[in-house]
Amino acid sequence: MQNDKKYKVDNAVIMAAGMSTRLAPLSYETPKALLNVHGEVLIERQIRQLREAGIEEIFVVTGYKKECFSYLEEKFKVTLVENPYYETRNNHSSLYVVREHLKNTYICCGDNYFPENVFRSEEEDSYYATVFEAGETDEWCIFADENGRIREVEIGGCDQWVMKGHAFLAEPFTAKLCAYLEEAMRKEASENLFWEDLFILHRQELVLYQKKFEDQKICEFDSLEELRAFDPKYLDQTGSAIMENLADILQCTEGEIRQIYPLKQGNQVVGIEFDCRGVKYRYEYAKKQIGRYEK
Repeated sequence: MQNDKKYKVDNAVIMAAGMSTRLAPLSYETPKALLNVHGEVLIERQIRQLREAGIEEIFVVTGYKKECFSYLEEKFKVTLVENPYYETRNNHSSLYVVREHLKNTYICCGDNYFPENVFRSEEEDSYYATVFEAGETDEWCIFADENGRIREVEIGGCDQWVMKGHAFLAEPFTAKLCAYLEEAMRKEASENLFWEDLFILHRQELVLYQKKFEDQKICEFDSLEELRAFDPKYLDQTGSAIMENLADILQCTEGEIRQIYPLKQGNQVVGIEFDCRGVKYRYEYAKKQIGRYEK
């Protein structure tokens, strides 16, 4: 980043509208951002870190199980904004519903965990957090020029810097992004786009830099297995009524229920598939039925 000017951070947007189906069955019962990890609720920890950095104005975009987030208004004095499009459109719709508030803004995901506070009261320029991933990865790999400006993004690679965690978008960026968000919302063909896709499509006009972090500074967990690796309490005590019931039926520990994947019918997640002691099972949420299956 080559900018001598510093931008005072105006606010933050925490996106928490999605269903996080890969974390089934926990996310079927509780929004991922409200899971307790190492003794703290994920989104609460992030709000505290933002406030410690002096950022008072925080917008939390909700959708899936929106009522679960209502307590945050009283507890933290944040502003909740509903995303009514969360079931049919990707995360560009979450930024669309708060587009009038996008200034010098942190864009965060409610399910990230930052062991140390990554937020500051001022930033030099627009950036996306990146970490280095050794070996094969299916993440968004970035290619930056000598000044750190992101010029290309490819999905998948080997030994690459990848986009992970939060972003800071300065007003010259957000002013242009709002127009692209409005354009995307008018097009049915854009429904599956992430807001990051809009950056990639318009990267000649949208200046975004790479900010490098050590991998352990930004933590994400998309599946229960990844969450168990990060917080061992989830090995045998997930807090999930479904997992407790399955363990009771199968006469096993919760830790023996592994390789969990969402069971889908069309675009809807209707249950989970999992392994227990070498046997494959399916469990359907609505029917509350468990049965063996072979792939």
